[in-house]
Formats: sequence, C-alpha cells, structure tokens
Amino acid sequence: MTGRTAIVTGASRGIGLAIAERLVADGMRVVITARNKDALDEAVERLGAEHALGVAGRADDAGHQEEVVRRTLDTFGSIDFLVNNTGINPAYGPMTGLDLDAARKTVEVNCIAAVSWVQKVHAAWMGAHGGAIVNVSSVSGIRPARNIGFYGATKAMLNSITELLALELGPAIRVNGVAPAVVKTRFAAALYEGREAKTSRAYPLKRLGVPDDVAGVVAFLLSDDAAWLTGQTVVLDGGGTLTSSVE
Repeated sequence: MTGRTAIVTGASRGIGLAIAERLVADGMRVVITARNKDALDEAVERLGAEHALGVAGRADDAGHQEEVVRRTLDTFGSIDFLVNNTGINPAYGPMTGLDLDAARKTVEVNCIAAVSWVQKVHAAWMGAHGGAIVNVSSVSGIRPARNIGFYGATKAMLNSITELLALELGPAIRVNGVAPAVVKTRFAAALYEGREAKTSRAYPLKRLGVPDDVAGVVAFLLSDDAAWLTGQTVVLDGGGTLTSSVE
C-alpha cells in the first residue's frame, strides 16, 4: 500500500476518519472530504499534512468532485483507491410519513453521488491504471430496520451499484462494499445513546461496533490481499444478522 493514494469521502470524523487513519498507517496518502472545513483541517492535522490533503465541499456536488480529483492528482500524482463513505439519513419514521424531498436528497447523496465519484476517478486515472473502490453501505441495506427504512433502501441500491460496477470495471478495477451495523459514531448516536448496554445484548459479540472495526476491513478490501475479491458487500455486524432482534 506504500506510496498509493486514496480519496475518502466524508472523512472528517467517525468511520471515514478511521479509514483514513488506517490507510495512512499502512503507508498511503489520503485525500479526505467533508462539508465542514474546520473539522476537515483538524482531521488533516491529526493524519499529518505530509500524508493527507483535505478538500471541503458537498459530496454530491459535481464541481467539488472535480476539484478533489484534480487536486489529488496535482498533489500526489495518482488515484489508486476510492472510498465512498459519505451518507446521510435526514428522515426518521415510518415510510407512510416520509418526507419525499428528504428521500430524494438521500438517494442523491447515498447513491447517485457514489456513481459520480466513480465516473470521475475512472475518467481521470483508474480507467487507464486500475485500482480498487469500496462503498460504505449499511446492514439496513441487507435487512430492513424500523424507522430508517428509506435510508436502508438507498443502501440496498448502493449494494446493487457495487455489484454492477464490479461487473463493468473488472478486471483492472475491483469494487466491493462494507455493511456495518450500529457503529459508535455521532451519525449513529440516536440508535444507541442511553441504551447501549441493552442494544449490545442483541449482538452475539455483545458490543457495538467502533470505527476501527470498519477501517480494518476497508483496508483489506483495498489491498492486494483481496486481489480475487470483487462485487461483494461484507457485513460487519457483530453477528447481529444471525439473530431476530437486531434492527
């Protein structure tokens, strides 16, 4: 992995930052994105400015995507890997009361933006040089979860996108995904805060995930150790999908 470069979207904190930290630890350079420039600057300082570049912007903005790709190549000279980590879940509640504008925005960020990022890195570098891509999905895209159903539907779509891209881009580019259950981040706080012990009991491994649990698997999927693996979405759930009680 030494000397290779990855773009990681949504990486100023949580799972995205943990992924970036793991990749830097493995000898890589990373370009990280997020909307909040101050948080992004703090993340770059934590990663080390010699290893990392931060570019602030909205993940679903085409101009931002183009800037990130251009600055990655200008700074580090390659785009060997892409991690589509950005995701939003602005709607909570039953589908019958779903805000359709929020639903459209969720599809735009969680699915269409991921495809757009792939198109841009493919045109700029990977199409000629190869590489690997990981899409960060969710266990709610594998089996339905109450009150976050539309978010889960977009992640199911992302899983399908992962499979389609793997078919289209092989053999030079591998495309895989990860589908975490509840991971202890600010994004998922509403799913466990105030009841972590109770929530954890539903998992055979008796704990919630932490960002490093995801980061290690993403690093593996990008690495040459996964050279014969493509089109797969790895479920990271502490065994939760083996039970009937985890949502």
